[in-house]
Amino acid sequence: MAANDYYNTSYGGAGQQQGTAHGRTDNTLPDSHPQHTPSPFDDHNYYNTPNSSGALGGYPSNTSYSNQQDPFTDHNAIPLHAQPKTDAHKDDDSPTRYNADPEAFPRPARKRSKKKKGWFSGRVTWVVYILTTVQIGVFVGELIKNGMLTGSPIQTKPNFNIMIGPSPYVLINMGARFTPCMHNIKEVIQNDVTSWPCPNTTSLNPEFLSCSLSELCGMGGVPDQSTTTDFKDRTHEPNQWWRFIVPIFLHAGIIHIGFNMLLQLTLGRDMEKEIGPLRFSLVYFSAGIFGFVLGGNYAADGITSVGASGSLFGILALTLLDLCYNWSSRRSPVKDLLFLLLDIAIAFVLGLLPGLDNFSHIGGFLMGIALGICLLHSPQSLRQRIGHDEPPYTTVDTDTAPLAAHQSTTAAGKIPAQLSKFAKAPVGFFKGRKPLWWAWWLVRAGGLVAVFIGFILLLRNFYEWRNTCSWCRHLTCLPITTNGVEWCDIGGLNLQNKTTNSRRDLGGFADLSAFAVDAVGRMM
Repeated sequence: MAANDYYNTSYGGAGQQQGTAHGRTDNTLPDSHPQHTPSPFDDHNYYNTPNSSGALGGYPSNTSYSNQQDPFTDHNAIPLHAQPKTDAHKDDDSPTRYNADPEAFPRPARKRSKKKKGWFSGRVTWVVYILTTVQIGVFVGELIKNGMLTGSPIQTKPNFNIMIGPSPYVLINMGARFTPCMHNIKEVIQNDVTSWPCPNTTSLNPEFLSCSLSELCGMGGVPDQSTTTDFKDRTHEPNQWWRFIVPIFLHAGIIHIGFNMLLQLTLGRDMEKEIGPLRFSLVYFSAGIFGFVLGGNYAADGITSVGASGSLFGILALTLLDLCYNWSSRRSPVKDLLFLLLDIAIAFVLGLLPGLDNFSHIGGFLMGIALGICLLHSPQSLRQRIGHDEPPYTTVDTDTAPLAAHQSTTAAGKIPAQLSKFAKAPVGFFKGRKPLWWAWWLVRAGGLVAVFIGFILLLRNFYEWRNTCSWCRHLTCLPITTNGVEWCDIGGLNLQNKTTNSRRDLGGFADLSAFAVDAVGRMM
């Protein structure tokens, strides 16, 4: 009633002046019977309108009553303008779509394509991919060379290589870790051994034992030791030191490289994403080299060791440390721990088979533990107790790329500032540190010192002291005797007298593969 009286007394119709009923002064309303009343739901009238006066950006400014004032307009308000079309809404230009629909706008931007998660998703792990490519290429080269020398890409004579790969003599010729090519061997010097297996050996006949050590080693050859009578004489000592590094890229067969590359492309790739390429490369090569150095000191002199297993054992050690450090934040830590321990146990047990070098596994794992303590972030429980947090290693979360990039940029910007602050006031960096922080950093420093000391001592022992370990061989073999031969004796240099003269040859070396020694190297 009140509303009807108000409007009936205030307005007479089109063109009448406003009334003064109830003491109100209002603007005139438009003609109540226009010839055409635009509808806000008319797609052909309002589609893609450049300007708008409505709050939702959908009502046009060019209408039949646009010259008259809207009685509900707030003249003090800030005028609204049509927003330019963004890329997120370009795909909505449909003739049946009303862009001003208040139920559809504002709406979240639709993703053009869902990010795929696969081998090359997120940050590309270049180190793993490059290493894998090089190692596969080198293995193809091994098969080609074995085929050129023996007539078959894999060893079938005198024994079949159960790893399905080249012969150990071809591997020696291509850079496998073989101690007679790296330093003087006391038994070889004392017995004046001059005949060695040739790289193309396919038979146990003496004619295939007519090559010199330089021809077997290849890679530029080694000095002639025929005139050397004193073991301590270093003038003609072989010194192919790169055999501690090159074997990382060699493998004994398809099975060997298959297991290693599978672990490298899964566990290794995840670890590189976690800690970044620099830390990953440091641990990978340090663990592999340290494993070969340890095996060179304590493994049998006739063992031919190849493969990236020592490096991968270092990565396994990092994964184990990372799991223990972040135990409370893992979904199923017990399951992950059991999986890792099973993988490590299988690899160590396989290393006890004849002809395999388990010392490389052990050395790589120990180096991974030591470097992991130095390079990985502190355990989560320790950081909570000392109230100290550490920045992420690198950007790894692809779903929150902007946030991760901001965090990475912030962390990268803090590093120079922290170094500058430490350089100006080094004492202030250590003020206020809790005793637990000091204890943990002493452990880290001790691990780093232990790595350097251990590496230097092993190198000195390999080239100068030549101290051996009588019980260490049980770490790489089992006390089992088969066909009158003990497993722990396989790989040793069995010297036999020649029938033609007083010199000795390396008898028994060619048949080191009595029980699978053709699977030389290290198997994962």
